[in-house]
Amino acid sequence: MRKLLVTYVGMVLIGLSILMGCSSQTPSKPAEEQQTPTKPAAPSKPEEVTGRSAFQKLFVSARGWAADAKPFLLASQVIKESTGKDGKSAVWRAGFASPSRRAIKPYIWSGVQAEDAPSPGINPGTEDTYSPSNTSTQVFDMGFLKVDSDKAFDVAQKHGGDKITKKNADQPITYLLDWNARSSQLVWHVVYGTGADDAKLRVAVNASSGDYIRVEK
Repeated sequence: MRKLLVTYVGMVLIGLSILMGCSSQTPSKPAEEQQTPTKPAAPSKPEEVTGRSAFQKLFVSARGWAADAKPFLLASQVIKESTGKDGKSAVWRAGFASPSRRAIKPYIWSGVQAEDAPSPGINPGTEDTYSPSNTSTQVFDMGFLKVDSDKAFDVAQKHGGDKITKKNADQPITYLLDWNARSSQLVWHVVYGTGADDAKLRVAVNASSGDYIRVEK
């Protein structure tokens, strides 16, 4: 009986050694090598919108900050992936004033993930002091904004802008909306450049009627 037991144990050990030998000859690959490689996600295309579309998003956020918030400025921002063609931009910023809080606060809407742009979505800025007598922060009623930035672009094209864009299809164009207290008008300023310093042309358009006002110097 003892011989049979010894023989049985020996056979079991031999079997185990054979199994171990087989497993050592075919080592399993690390989990990292067994996983199917995944391709990196393609960068998303910038969401470009007109000024009025961005303005509505920003206005809702500003009213969350102050119930009596009113706008005094709306402006686009040129970035590498969005140069302002056709009255649209991937980045818009607006300034709002609250008489009750005696403060102003900027907000930025971004529709792109890029190094030269704010994070996608709405980004509030820092609150600052508001003075109703300050000419650079003259508030206006949204009801005056009846003509969008794409229509303002069309008007500007007919008054010199088309010559510039024909020479350079990638010409940066910025859009600025503010209230003109002297004429009591809400005005779109279509700027063929990234700002006043490098502007090749600046055209003023009535944001309520869509009428051409003048070429600005």
